[in-house]
Amino acid sequence: MATSTIDLSLADIYDLAKTTLLKHGANEENSEAIANTVTTAERDGSISHGLFRIPGYITGLKSKKVDGTAKPEIEQVTPIIFRCDAKSGYAPIAHQYSLPPLIDAAKNFGLAAVAIQHSYHFAALWPEVEKIAEAGLVGLTTVSYLPWVAPSGGTTPIFGTNPMGFAWPRAGKNPIVIDMATASMAMGEVMIAARDGHEVPLGTGLSASGELTTDAAEIIKGVLLPFGGHKGSAIALMVELLSGPMVGETFSYETQKGDNANEGPARGGQFILAMSPDILSGKNSNDQTDRFFERYDAIEGARLPGARRHKNREDKGPRAVNAALIETIKQLRDNSEEVIVE
Repeated sequence: MATSTIDLSLADIYDLAKTTLLKHGANEENSEAIANTVTTAERDGSISHGLFRIPGYITGLKSKKVDGTAKPEIEQVTPIIFRCDAKSGYAPIAHQYSLPPLIDAAKNFGLAAVAIQHSYHFAALWPEVEKIAEAGLVGLTTVSYLPWVAPSGGTTPIFGTNPMGFAWPRAGKNPIVIDMATASMAMGEVMIAARDGHEVPLGTGLSASGELTTDAAEIIKGVLLPFGGHKGSAIALMVELLSGPMVGETFSYETQKGDNANEGPARGGQFILAMSPDILSGKNSNDQTDRFFERYDAIEGARLPGARRHKNREDKGPRAVNAALIETIKQLRDNSEEVIVE
């Protein structure tokens, strides 16, 4: 089934996102942070985290579930441990406040961590860890969500899609960036497949009756599965622990108990760790790691993680965006009563 698209420049994508957010109660600072995140996703080819997310962002703002004027507060617990109270705002503004002190501490002491609490994370993870890598550090982050994924061998969901992000710095080159769900497929990608009438690989999830299916719409009614069987399930468990009790937040099933899914994305926490390879190793390992990555990249058929996104961003031209989605966002922007933010 062909999907109708419209070409939008990156500037137009940013403007559409920002003006729509402003119309629904987000202030300038929050609107800019979210619009940057959305535009970055569209630029890099991750459409499931781009404009596709704007209606969900707006739902959270309209319901007052999310504070579009949130100003996060950072507490330095020890020289290398920070807590960020996101004040019930969306995650991009929490990252804007918490990453600079995290990076400074890791550069000074070798590693540092931040526990983000009371946040609504609704985006990809690579922007956070890539920013850490651009500062010459290694970044690692995890976040949980709502229980959409069953553990290996089971049919009852207990995990979120539980993504993790990792980035390794390369002097003068693009960092190595990994951003992956521990589910066999991110729910946003399954939703887009259902919207566009595409099948998904067998093993992505089960129907409501517990049967394997390639029908994305049936999986949305049922349950996702972890990638790699019991191995992916174990990693999902690790992410659940790091993103919940480790940062003083909830497990996915606990998040669901206190969440009204009709009012926007769920609130939760995020774990972010920054590490200095130079301080930890006691030497500059750039040449060593470059030799490894060059050897890796020379293997026929292999592709370094993040390479596709970095290649996509070289294209400064317009991006093809689902036409129906654009119309939906424009209606949200144009048919709303403008909210004045004090």
